[in-house]
Amino acid sequence: MLDGDTVVFVEVRSRRHSAWGGALESVDMRKRQRLAISAELFLQQNARWSSHPCRFDIVAIDARTPGSAGHLNWIPNAFDT
Repeated sequence: MLDGDTVVFVEVRSRRHSAWGGALESVDMRKRQRLAISAELFLQQNARWSSHPCRFDIVAIDARTPGSAGHLNWIPNAFDT
């Protein structure tokens, strides 16, 4: 995805219940590392984007009840926190 001239890598996570934590909490350090490696590979294979700034966003969806749309939380620049 592009936001102006910034290449945005978006991780979308969903949880039906919070027994093991919410959707946002599921993006741990190991997952972040895997996303960074995937982004590096993408930028190496698509040289036209490699000179652009990039960022990682997280879209976390937590469903409160079965069949509900759930709560959507979009966190831009999520890895800079």
